Amino acid sequence: METIILFAPLVGALICGFGWKFLGETAAQWVATSLLFLACFLSWIVFLTFDGEMQQIQILRWIESGSLSTDWAIRLDRLTAIMLIVITTVSALVHLYSFGYMAHDANFDEEKESYRPRFFAYLSFFTFAMLMLVTADNLVQLFFGWEGVGLASYLLIGFYFRKPSANAAAMKAFIVNRVGDFGFALGIFAVFFLVDSINFSDIFAAAPEIAETSISFIGVEWNAAELVAFLLFVGAMGKSAQLFLHTWLPDAMEGPTPVSALIHAATMVTAGVFLVCRMSPIIEFAPDAKTLIVVIGACTAFFAATVGLVQNDIKRVIAYSTCSQLGYMFVAAGVGVYSVAMFHLFTHAFFKAMLFLGAGSVIHGMHHEQDMRNYGGLKDKLPYTFWAMMIGTLAITGVGVPAVLFKLFGVPLGFAGFVSKDAVIESAFAGGTGAASFAFWALVIAALFTSFYSWRLMFLTFYGTPRGDKHTHEHAHESPMTMVAPLGVLALGAVFAGMIWYKPFFGDEAKVHKFFGIPGAHAEEKADHASLAVLGAAFAAGEETQAEGEGHGEADEDAGDAPQPGQGAIYMHPDNHVLHDAHYVPAWVVWSPFVAMLLGFLTAFQMYIRRPDLPGRLAEAQRPLYLFLLNKWYFDEAYDFLFVRPARWLGGFLWKRGDGAVIDGSINGVAMGIVPFFTRLAGRAQSGYIFTYVFAMVLGIVVLITWMTISGGAE
Repeated sequence: METIILFAPLVGALICGFGWKFLGETAAQWVATSLLFLACFLSWIVFLTFDGEMQQIQILRWIESGSLSTDWAIRLDRLTAIMLIVITTVSALVHLYSFGYMAHDANFDEEKESYRPRFFAYLSFFTFAMLMLVTADNLVQLFFGWEGVGLASYLLIGFYFRKPSANAAAMKAFIVNRVGDFGFALGIFAVFFLVDSINFSDIFAAAPEIAETSISFIGVEWNAAELVAFLLFVGAMGKSAQLFLHTWLPDAMEGPTPVSALIHAATMVTAGVFLVCRMSPIIEFAPDAKTLIVVIGACTAFFAATVGLVQNDIKRVIAYSTCSQLGYMFVAAGVGVYSVAMFHLFTHAFFKAMLFLGAGSVIHGMHHEQDMRNYGGLKDKLPYTFWAMMIGTLAITGVGVPAVLFKLFGVPLGFAGFVSKDAVIESAFAGGTGAASFAFWALVIAALFTSFYSWRLMFLTFYGTPRGDKHTHEHAHESPMTMVAPLGVLALGAVFAGMIWYKPFFGDEAKVHKFFGIPGAHAEEKADHASLAVLGAAFAAGEETQAEGEGHGEADEDAGDAPQPGQGAIYMHPDNHVLHDAHYVPAWVVWSPFVAMLLGFLTAFQMYIRRPDLPGRLAEAQRPLYLFLLNKWYFDEAYDFLFVRPARWLGGFLWKRGDGAVIDGSINGVAMGIVPFFTRLAGRAQSGYIFTYVFAMVLGIVVLITWMTISGGAE
């Protein structure tokens, strides 16, 4: 079953890419889409029936070179099962959605060229590469999928190859990711150097030993675990668009909207979060690297949220939202609650895919207009799209009832984003370090900004009076059923995914351990940890947020020994108590994201419904700040000055001075100067007189006899 899930998208890609001329365009697209739905159906069966015990499914022998022995195998554990349903569900719905969205594209001449089979082939290949990544049993196989999604993103972002901006965005994504991938490759080399293996089982078993090893790198002595964790995180930064390597993500909007939904919800950007969680046995032994992950994640969440406040392109607003939400996931992973990082990744896939596909539906209905300043009053024109976008907005802004106020069946009542995002924020507060405290406040502020720009998008798009071209508004229409139906399916996930899977991801520790296949619960840790100062203060103030009856602070009588690295899908060090502490944070911590969400909504309502003149006046009054945010903190300009222009200058210098002057000059000088000179000299010797040639022969014989005489005498 798992093998079918992995290879079904690849078969679909091959059929669409090469077999559509025999089957026909429509038949090839339906075959690829049907194979994705088959993979989706099987993935849900695997997820719902999986018992948490890691399984290894060998496909074939792959690489044999010296001590390197690598199989192509599927590592099936809870992390893999989660990613399988995320990838195949979103991809299957994106395939179906693309039937309507790509039916008629102004960028291609349908009478002269076929573009749809190529598009579906790229989508299916993208899905296969991501499945290859998440099912990998070793780092080389994972890197193969890692580079595969990079290639697929390049092909899809630059799908409109006649648009210079699309080509530039595709190259930008490819080049920026190569920076991160270089760090990832160095991390793989370091692991192989230390362990003499790149298989996950061997690496995880050796994690404690790696943590006690020193390694020299660039002339500095490093703790081996810290170095490996840092290099792997650099790779994750590139794929998941974290601060400093984020600049490719907004420009990726140049691709068709279904591509944006696939990249942002299920494939490329989630790869970095998955990598950090997969390598948790190494990360847990690298406290400095964990601190870096927390700080970068928090800064990314805050930065992207500030930029989203002023963007006018509907897809770019959602793109910066993705960048911000990825920061939340890395903060959760950085404080050591990998289950919560995966929880937010899981719920985010549903509402973010729905927001992107909803935005695509708006763009489709508005004849490819993407500027929200030219929208307005579309609620009645696009009713299904409106309700889908409304549910997605309620989910991403975190609408729900705080757990201290009400619970239903022991779980918080709210949309998916509310449940998982609050879990991240509570975990950040429970982290107990300076970096975690910084992350907590950064995430709360980011939650406020997220609420503001999300409701700003809704108000500018669906409320108020129509703006922009009158003819476009008059002919605005709802999208076809192939585009609307996927929105309905995703809406179910955006509403219920958080509440249904709250306990396995963030509930009782024993349930979380069982769900992720971690043997035993840490009885001693739970009992000892109750005496910590933070918890003591919370208990003294009577601000516990969980009932003791849930068992979060109680020791399990039958708890076994602490699990070893690699014994579960994720690993939490025996000293890592953040999952436990997160359930006992003060009440004001639980309320903080709810209050932030409410403030963001009220501010957006005041500025875009009651007083629509306020945004313009505020932008004029705070012009430098507005331009700073509008220009995305000038990261692109800074990189252009520091890297792009020097690279262009160096390239031009090597081209004109190196290649043109030195290489071409040398070759041309020899061919057109030196060779003709000696040719002319040789030509003068060809006089045409026999006595001249005889004289030359006699002279040559004399020289030869003289040399033989001298050399013979010397012997």
